[in-house]
Amino acid sequence: MTAVAMDLRTERPVPAWALRGARALPLLALPLCLWRLPFGVGFQMGMDVPREELSLWVTVPYVLALRLLPEAFALVCAGLVRPWGERVPARVPLIGGRRVPRRLVVAAGTVAGGAFTLLTVQWVLTTFDLAGFRDVGFVNGWWRAPAAVTSGLFVLWGPLILALTYGYHRRRRA
Repeated sequence: MTAVAMDLRTERPVPAWALRGARALPLLALPLCLWRLPFGVGFQMGMDVPREELSLWVTVPYVLALRLLPEAFALVCAGLVRPWGERVPARVPLIGGRRVPRRLVVAAGTVAGGAFTLLTVQWVLTTFDLAGFRDVGFVNGWWRAPAAVTSGLFVLWGPLILALTYGYHRRRRA
């Protein structure tokens, strides 16, 4: 077995569905991240709201941060299916080689998955105009449809993180 294959082995085998789910997280965020990029330079993407004149020194870093945070979070969630989510890599100073506390990971995954699931509820209420919640207006349906699709893919994050966390818990419990 190669050294790379040895580095990818967890204490117990990771189910195939969990591996596919962890690989899907960054792909689910990518369309929304790309959709947000034009906002950084002031393009409204068909939104029917007054344009705020903000400096590019503010909007560009803000939008880039919104672009990078989901991808960084997806990378952290990969720890739910990788060995470094079970044991800190030896190259990390001071704590390298120690086991990662299962309860801490499960608690963090549950909180994150729950928070993203709440965003799912908010998305459903605003997108389908339920219970008096209103979404931002668009100049026409041609703009509203891609906005709904890109954000709709992102709402799958919460349930997927909860499922990955449950799989991690089952795999690591005593």
